[in-house]
Amino acid sequence: MQVILLQKVANLGNIGDRVKVRSGFGRNFLLPQGKATLATPENVARFEARRAELERAAREHLESAGERATALKDFKLTIPAKAGTEGKLFGSIGTADIAEACNKAGFRIERSEVRLPSGPLRTLGEHLITLHLHADVDVPLTVAIVPEE
Repeated sequence: MQVILLQKVANLGNIGDRVKVRSGFGRNFLLPQGKATLATPENVARFEARRAELERAAREHLESAGERATALKDFKLTIPAKAGTEGKLFGSIGTADIAEACNKAGFRIERSEVRLPSGPLRTLGEHLITLHLHADVDVPLTVAIVPEE
């Protein structure tokens, strides 16, 4: 399936690139999320007419992600959680919990931007996670899980 990318997609290409993808990936992910359109002659002409607008929007999105990254540079997130005597949590801290705690701290973070490399956090202490703010912007974030009083 040939598609034209309307946004930068990691490991695939930049705006305006014509790429060949598997039909399931195109049908189920790229097309419904508005990241690509089919590479028909009509869509190619429509894309070329909108190219400047799409590139400007992508540039603005990258700039806002960069601003958010600089604001989060020295931030350390602290989350209180119920834990046993050996430091294991009753439950776990997942992406939704981290995004909610960041929003309460004043940083606008979506759940889909939180990357947990080794799965949900299940122990007390400091954990290093990654916030994926843009295809080109990843920010390391230290999450300290402390016992709830």
